[in-house]
Amino acid sequence: MSSVVFVGVGAIGLPMALRLSSAGHNVTGVDPLPAAQERAQAAGVNAVARYADTAPCEVTVVMVANGEQLAALVDEALASGVDGGRWVLMSTVGPEAVRSQSARLEKAGVHVVDAPVTGGVARARTGDLTLFASGAPDDVDAVQDVLEPLGTLRRVGHDLGGGQAVKVVNQHLCSVHLAAAGEALALAEHLGLDAAQVLPLVESGAAGSWMLSDRGPRMLQDTDVEVTSTVGIFVKDSGLVESAARAARADTPLLDAARQRFLLAADAGLLGRDDSRVIETFHAATPAGDQ
Repeated sequence: MSSVVFVGVGAIGLPMALRLSSAGHNVTGVDPLPAAQERAQAAGVNAVARYADTAPCEVTVVMVANGEQLAALVDEALASGVDGGRWVLMSTVGPEAVRSQSARLEKAGVHVVDAPVTGGVARARTGDLTLFASGAPDDVDAVQDVLEPLGTLRRVGHDLGGGQAVKVVNQHLCSVHLAAAGEALALAEHLGLDAAQVLPLVESGAAGSWMLSDRGPRMLQDTDVEVTSTVGIFVKDSGLVESAARAARADTPLLDAARQRFLLAADAGLLGRDDSRVIETFHAATPAGDQ
């Protein structure tokens, strides 16, 4: 079993770290937030505030929030003298961020695998995530024992950034499906229907989606529903999709409309709330453009 430093033991990172610990790996968590450190410690995973505070390890797993945090982590690692080892970049930060930071790590002798995940907190807890892995085949093979306890490994190519590109497509669909679920359930309410009765009627048919089934029940609760993924995550991820689409000159009107809903939710003070609360932007009886 490997010694693993897991950077980012937040809502999705901690259950992933626990999966690795349960599989027999020696895991140390890293998170600057004291509350995250405390939750990790309570769950049985030793956690520290800084990467520089960890002992040398065989594998570093990165689950930070954005490209800026990834760059800062690489800065810290290089300043503390990282020399060799293996890093698995599992954050959703976009292809360019992974390519640029991987190049810096590789100059220090680090072997990098790009392996963003999808599935959310629920599947992180059960080890049923999907991992879009790209990188040199030997490098992916070398960290397979770390990846397998987390979910299903999908090899998507040899070039770093390829996993991120697949995740961009994935987040396009997640963004659109999530916004569509909120719009549809709000429509049911405006039509005088009981959305709680409508949801099971439509989710198992041709209109169903994973987002509808997973987020739909939480959409029918109140603002204080348990947070498993924030509106802020979808503001960030839909922005990554938008940027990647513009760079590729791809037309994404559905993504653009969904992104506006997440921005509306953020403007309404819901940035740190569960992403299911995007439904609240559809509760007004008039279209957004007439408000």
